[in-house]
Amino acid sequence: MDSQWDDSQPIYRQLRDRVVAMILEGVLKEGDPLPSVRSVAADFRLNPLTVLKGYQQLVDEQLVEKRRGRGMFVSTGARKALLKDERQRFLEEEWPKVYATIQRLGLSQDELQRASAAAPATPWPAANAPSGGDKDDSSD
Repeated sequence: MDSQWDDSQPIYRQLRDRVVAMILEGVLKEGDPLPSVRSVAADFRLNPLTVLKGYQQLVDEQLVEKRRGRGMFVSTGARKALLKDERQRFLEEEWPKVYATIQRLGLSQDELQRASAAAPATPWPAANAPSGGDKDDSSD
């Protein structure tokens, strides 16, 4: 995790978002343990209560589960749930802006396809890319 924090939102929320990104990117997989509250607090010079609050949000969202005496672990189905939520958020919040920009600039489908073909390779490692089945599951 990056140790840079910004003032745009509370640190506990930024920490939560970083763990979510790690799950989406496949860095943390189902059943993997999260780093301990103490180690994260020490590594990033944070108050342990701040770390705990960020982790608790993940528990509240059922993305992480507490195991008494053992720590916190990524829940089964966490990545799939996050992908579904992120896809929906993109389609509702980001896509209308992107589409409006495409319309405003008068970009054609051919121009967009050429730009897509020339774009850098996807950041998802092939092993972590969603399978074809995940795409259909987003409509549940």
